[in-house]
Amino acid sequence: MAQDWRFSSDYYDRSRGVLETALSQVAAYQPWQAFDPGPEYPVDMRYAAMPALTKKDIRQHFPQGLLPADRDISHGLANGDIEFVDSSGTLDDKVTNIWHQKWWDASERASWKLNSHASRIASGNHREAILVNPLNVGFISDNLELPMGKRRLSRFLYLNERTDPLSWSPEHMDRIIMELGIFKPAVLEANPSLLAKLCRYATASQKTVFQPGLIVLTYEYPTNFHYRQIHRVFDVPIASSYGTTETGYVFMQCEEGRFHQNSQFCRVDFQPLKSEHGGPLLGRILVTTFDNPWYYVVRFDVGDLVRIDERGGCPCSRDSGLILSAVEGRVANLTLTGTGRLVTLRELDDTLSVLGGIDEYRLYQVATDTYNLHLVSQRPDKDTLTEEASARLKKLYGQEAKVSVIYAASIPPESSGKYQVSKTTFPIEIDRYLAEGHVFEER
Repeated sequence: MAQDWRFSSDYYDRSRGVLETALSQVAAYQPWQAFDPGPEYPVDMRYAAMPALTKKDIRQHFPQGLLPADRDISHGLANGDIEFVDSSGTLDDKVTNIWHQKWWDASERASWKLNSHASRIASGNHREAILVNPLNVGFISDNLELPMGKRRLSRFLYLNERTDPLSWSPEHMDRIIMELGIFKPAVLEANPSLLAKLCRYATASQKTVFQPGLIVLTYEYPTNFHYRQIHRVFDVPIASSYGTTETGYVFMQCEEGRFHQNSQFCRVDFQPLKSEHGGPLLGRILVTTFDNPWYYVVRFDVGDLVRIDERGGCPCSRDSGLILSAVEGRVANLTLTGTGRLVTLRELDDTLSVLGGIDEYRLYQVATDTYNLHLVSQRPDKDTLTEEASARLKKLYGQEAKVSVIYAASIPPESSGKYQVSKTTFPIEIDRYLAEGHVFEER
């Protein structure tokens, strides 16, 4: 498959440079020297021979072990070149990272080129409103409402200071809508769950909402229900941006709906799953960052599954790097059928998306054959909806599946501030499902 992807000679030069510096000068990677077949081998083969970097590895070597020994972490902190920033994961997988703002900004600017609307609108000086959980980014204030001026930072306006979206009152949402009209952002960046919540309120109360030039969805997986609710209020282009705190901006959705690798700032290694679980087009990705002198991230397991676009070139004409048809959700969102086949969040979401009148949902798989579907719905015919939802899940997971449909007034976010749409109550070890030749074996 790799021969269908186009990479510049500079891409391979950067890949080689990062790997060789990491192996020779960065403490976290020096044990990896034993797996390197040698500089005479193609760089892709050298990367494929390496382990994956995990959050556990980052914790173990943080901070000095993740940058060359000749760089002084204390000097970088004192000069303001870097700072320490926590990722916005759950309590179990949260990790502290070395944050280099100039590098992050450059990575973001490069990603804008992968979407024609962002490329046209985003100047670097444009106004941007951000509607996210402040646990992810922004200003936290749960007990006291912050005035608009206290939530401004340079060209950004943070629309929400509350960490619990269930505490949003009509007055709070009216304020968000009002401030969008005052600020008039060129770009609205949003958690899809929070923007969908605002849109449900705006639709029900018949509010008119300012239309930015572009909506960028980030931080969470946007479900079909999210898109449906957002499109009722906003008639503007929507793009999904994919990245992590550790790796910067990795993929950007173009105007044709496909995801393009930000190959100027990162390398992506794709590891397909076994065919019975969706391979060779479905797999996990390991990301290596380029040109960040303060943080060497090599083959980082970002914890997400993606689907390679089998159609080849994109109508948008961008052809450098991997092209995805979809980001399928996190490994943590995987569930299993009764026969043990992996089900991604995207497959689950597509299965349920035919249902009408759903505000939100969350699926827990509590045993190999038992599934609890939590629904928020205003539909009065709950018995009919229960039958429809159960039938859809049995079609996906198997007719022997035990499905319970549980109605709730709302669904709370995880402790990270993000919404998790599906998960099991038992672990799924993704290495067991990787195609042969892609499972790392200790020597």
